[in-house]
Amino acid sequence: MRVSQYQLPAAEGDIEAASLVVYYFGSGQGGSVDANLERWIGQMQAPDGRPAREKAKTETTTVNGMKVSLLDVSGTYAGGDMGGGGGGAAQTKPNFRMRAGVIETPKGAYFIKLVGPEKTVSHWDQAFQEFVKSAEFKG
Repeated sequence: MRVSQYQLPAAEGDIEAASLVVYYFGSGQGGSVDANLERWIGQMQAPDGRPAREKAKTETTTVNGMKVSLLDVSGTYAGGDMGGGGGGAAQTKPNFRMRAGVIETPKGAYFIKLVGPEKTVSHWDQAFQEFVKSAEFKG
């Protein structure tokens, strides 16, 4: 399911790196765009412990003929093990940011998720956007 995984170095002053993972579950698999956006928003909490919906920003665009839905949300991350090694207990991590997206290809959706300290994710935000814009489908 994990197509690729990257560790993005921490920004100056941060002690933790960010994690960028690309997932592909197969044609028609992985859930709807809206279901994934809602799940990802639910992994980020506002100060009162509720999902950080008020801070969530979504946008839809087209990249090389493919529909792309993107999410940008900050808060306390409560989404589980960032390293993806499996079996990790959920930890809450305050002052985190998530950039995530769904790229809809003719053979199914690819899911991209960047999570880390807010300062580090902000440092890598332009590169994340360029990464998404570089997506191509070659069938």
